[in-house]
Amino acid sequence: MKNPKLANRYAKALFDFAKEKDQIEVVNKDLAQVRNILKENTELQSVLNSPVIAPSKKHVIFANVFQSALSEISFSFLDVIIRKKREPMLGTICEEFTKYYNEYHKIKVVTLTSAQALSSDLVDKIRNMLAEQTHYTIEINQLLNPEIIGGIQVKMDDFYFDASISSKINKLKQEFAHNIYQVNF
Repeated sequence: MKNPKLANRYAKALFDFAKEKDQIEVVNKDLAQVRNILKENTELQSVLNSPVIAPSKKHVIFANVFQSALSEISFSFLDVIIRKKREPMLGTICEEFTKYYNEYHKIKVVTLTSAQALSSDLVDKIRNMLAEQTHYTIEINQLLNPEIIGGIQVKMDDFYFDASISSKINKLKQEFAHNIYQVNF
């Protein structure tokens, strides 16, 4: 059950409450931990998504897994999520909270895709250039994709810059497909 608007509301409410209690850093760390546990444990995801398992049993499972590891605010929030039967959206809520956290701290997450691993100097130059343009702290996630042949692809929010060789080849193919060539000109 994906409902990004509802997940956004829960994340915003938690962010505002954590901000009010001066616990933003703690809650962000807690939700990152929850998100990682959910990614690693498919059985726990199955329990979350199951409409057959009663909320009281889900609460006991969550208490065993998370209560000692999370702050009071984070665990209380998980309790509310379970009582309201919104636990299938927990991963999405965690992602939305991270977006609020990043915006609050002026952090932009950039996905940098290349065919081969880039040198740290080049990554630093790209980070500094983007930081200068956006006035945000830049966190770079590097991905390797040999299908782009060479060059880079940069994705940040809605901005997408494609300087890969594969895209240039595709553009040339399209241009030649539409180019009217006369043999005996």
